Amino acid sequence: MRFVFALASILGFAFLAFAPQSASARELKCAALKDIALDRAGVTKVTTETIGQASACRLQVTAKPTADSDIRIEVWIPVGEAWNGKFVQLGNGGFAGSIRTPMLQALAARGYAVSATDDGHQTDQGTDGRWAMRHPEKIADFGWRALKITTTVSKSLILAQKGVGPGKSYFNGCSDGGREALMEAQRYPDDFDGIVAGAPAYDFTHLLGYAAVEAQALMNTPGAYLGPPQLAILQAGALSACAGGEAYIRNPAACRFDPGQVACKAGQDPSQCLTEAQVAAARKIYAGLVDPRSGKTLLPGLTFGGEAQPGGWATWVTGPSQDRIGIALSNLFGNNFFKYFAFEDAGYDMLRLDLGADLDRARDKTSHDLDSTDPNLAPFRAHGGKLLQYHGWNDPAIPARSSIVYYEAVRAAVGPADDFYRLYMVPGMLHCGGGAGPGNVDWLGVLDRWVTVGEAPGPLTAASGSPFAPTPPPADGPTQLLCPYPQVASRDGAGQGSWRCVSADGGGAGAKPGRRSRVRHGRHA
Repeated sequence: MRFVFALASILGFAFLAFAPQSASARELKCAALKDIALDRAGVTKVTTETIGQASACRLQVTAKPTADSDIRIEVWIPVGEAWNGKFVQLGNGGFAGSIRTPMLQALAARGYAVSATDDGHQTDQGTDGRWAMRHPEKIADFGWRALKITTTVSKSLILAQKGVGPGKSYFNGCSDGGREALMEAQRYPDDFDGIVAGAPAYDFTHLLGYAAVEAQALMNTPGAYLGPPQLAILQAGALSACAGGEAYIRNPAACRFDPGQVACKAGQDPSQCLTEAQVAAARKIYAGLVDPRSGKTLLPGLTFGGEAQPGGWATWVTGPSQDRIGIALSNLFGNNFFKYFAFEDAGYDMLRLDLGADLDRARDKTSHDLDSTDPNLAPFRAHGGKLLQYHGWNDPAIPARSSIVYYEAVRAAVGPADDFYRLYMVPGMLHCGGGAGPGNVDWLGVLDRWVTVGEAPGPLTAASGSPFAPTPPPADGPTQLLCPYPQVASRDGAGQGSWRCVSADGGGAGAKPGRRSRVRHGRHA
């Protein structure tokens, strides 16, 4: 069978005219896809894999749009009636470098054709930035080009195997994958019908500058380091001030905790409080990235209440001890960025970074390729696209308020946006999942219903457990009500009432009739 492709030059790749239509009764065998011609790319391996009771074509592709490019792509296409007619492209995480095949297999088992890319380099350490040093084309591949190429290649292969293109196309990513998600909405507004952007690292270069703020706050002043005991004191103080006896803070935006509230008083046991230097360090971390010349906040800081959680600050910010702060993930990302992306100096230490001129120099070099900060989503809206964004309030990697900053910027740019853009802030959730607050939602399923049947998301139920677990959470586990921002969950009555969504000031817009979720004793009734 011969396939004729309509060619147009986009990043040196073949662009196909994908017209949604009925599935063809005749589709190619998986093995035949090995010979499909792709401009500056090739299928390197084809296998047939089991997905539940069905099978899927698994294709591995290498793309080389520039002389210094080496982009690996993996595509899974359910065979026959196992395909639901839709396509999902998954985002990566960290500095990428690998493809999470089990996630592709899991989505293929749900019926989706699905793909992902390693973003143009290969490493098993997601914090490793050495590949970027003196490789500007690889930085461009990581920042945006591999995303576009993966979309084009994936849709080409689906069309070749099925004889028709996908009826609906979605992008789903968290963390750096969330940055990629917003990059897709901003730069390629016609490529996807719906996008899920979780905890997006969209202000990438400022975020890496904030990693320097954290390290300098903890290490550049003697006695300022915050170890596990101090993190526990901070968390307990925040919960005491703002959680009302619960394990997490339901409305962090209304929390007015200050580290000075747990500062040591005269004669107090120093193991039960924070020293002056530690209070100052905590305040700097909560304050975010501030331009030292103007005093302007460039990126918000972390939110109160999850400091001592497993997977919290000790994992991302402080490390397990002062002599091991270098293994904290934000420290690794920050140092790798300034060494290899920005300054091309393997001996550079961000403890000496000038947060004014030095950070400007780093951003001037890399921002165009890495940041996805453009708030003008009018083209994506005009395409009919839907954007679903979520962020854990206690995210220790990417400040939760940065998602609110972007949401408000979009509203300022395009006006009221509820027709195509919803944001959910998840109380008690850490980075992309986990934490004291239930945060497990089938975001892709919510998006699919919005796109396909027009069911705009309102109040949602978040379950406990990891969103990446192979099995669903227990039906009787804890849940919480999530509300589209700027609404928050509020309890009716004293103590034993049901939960509903209200405006942030405690009144006004409640949940839609018939859609109000009720929670009793922490579980939906």
